[in-house]
Amino acid sequence: MNVTAYPLQWPKAWPKTEIKQDSRFRQTLSAALNKLKDECKRLGGKELVLSSNYVLGTEHPKESGVVAYFNLDQKPIAIPCDRWRAVEDNVYAIAMTIEAMRGMERWGAKHMITAMFSGFKSLPEKSGGKNPHAILGLSMLNPTAEQITAAYKQKAKTAHPDAGGSAEAWAELRDAHDLLMQNVRK
Repeated sequence: MNVTAYPLQWPKAWPKTEIKQDSRFRQTLSAALNKLKDECKRLGGKELVLSSNYVLGTEHPKESGVVAYFNLDQKPIAIPCDRWRAVEDNVYAIAMTIEAMRGMERWGAKHMITAMFSGFKSLPEKSGGKNPHAILGLSMLNPTAEQITAAYKQKAKTAHPDAGGSAEAWAELRDAHDLLMQNVRK
């Protein structure tokens, strides 16, 4: 894994949250970090690296997002979170997400964890490393088929070669549409 803890290394295929919120977690950074380490270990994650812009002495960096990178079954995993205004809340949210995933394992749906991660991993490879959400101008993580189609039709008006666009832009738009529609159908 070629990831550093600082500065924040955000996954290219993951859209950023534009409007941050206050959470109700009420965790200290130390407690959130301990929870994350424990949950990652219980899941079977190895080589945990938490990437952020947090620096000692700057308790509230402008960018509060964090990404937990680790290996699971010898595969690289990244779980980003930037919904909350405070770094500790984003760390805690990732820890709680891992705890929920462990619940799936305990409840007999372990294959869902692998399916979730392989779905996220396939997006950047098939879109040439570009974020399909950004290509279509979608800010939500899980758009509906109708939202994807509407965004596609809007962008097609300028991306198509007959409308002044290029063959490359048109192919990129079609690929982004197809990728997101595959995820809706799953």
